[in-house]
Amino acid sequence: MFCCEEHIELALDMYVDEKEKAPKLEKIDEKGELSTTCELCDKLAIYVLED
Repeated sequence: MFCCEEHIELALDMYVDEKEKAPKLEKIDEKGELSTTCELCDKLAIYVLED
């Protein structure tokens, strides 16, 4: 799940509710995925939550 700074707390809550475990949280490499947007809004994603 990709998310922006504004939605990181909500995204963490949603992930834990769905998967029942904590995600691996990584900051997106600015060189790699510049056009990736937040899955909860249209802002630029800063974080990715993974298994």
